[in-house]
Amino acid sequence: NLSLREMTVDCGVDILSFGGTKNGLMMGECVVIFNSPLKNEARFVRKQSNQLASKMRYLSCQFTAYLTNDLWLKNARKANKMASKLYEALRSISCVHFTQKPESNQLFLTMPRPIIDNLLQSYFFYFWNENENEIRLVTSFDTTEEDIEEFVKVLKYNL
Repeated sequence: NLSLREMTVDCGVDILSFGGTKNGLMMGECVVIFNSPLKNEARFVRKQSNQLASKMRYLSCQFTAYLTNDLWLKNARKANKMASKLYEALRSISCVHFTQKPESNQLFLTMPRPIIDNLLQSYFFYFWNENENEIRLVTSFDTTEEDIEEFVKVLKYNL
């Protein structure tokens, strides 16, 4: 339970990519530069790498609401909480094997290919390693307990 500052500035982080797209914003990532000498160079690199949108103010205004009252943190906590619930619901299913320890809103697991194929009929997710039947499941700020229950129900139906 470290603060954002403790995880970044206090650890010597120079630059942070503060994402919004995968945590509730329509689009947009914010690059936060803590190391002052790098700030001047960043303006030019941003333009040279085609990361300067002509209407940047429209992308940027989302961050006003996103940063108000820690909405970004509430969204992230909700996504992580739902991933924990999904993990708990899936871990007792014998054909489900987690390949990585769950530490965020992403779960990496394997299961038999026919079950994956059936789930893909109703749900959108990616293969992480198709040769191993490893998939990545991602929860978000708007994932509900009902979403998880329904996913598990469909999975169990396909066993």
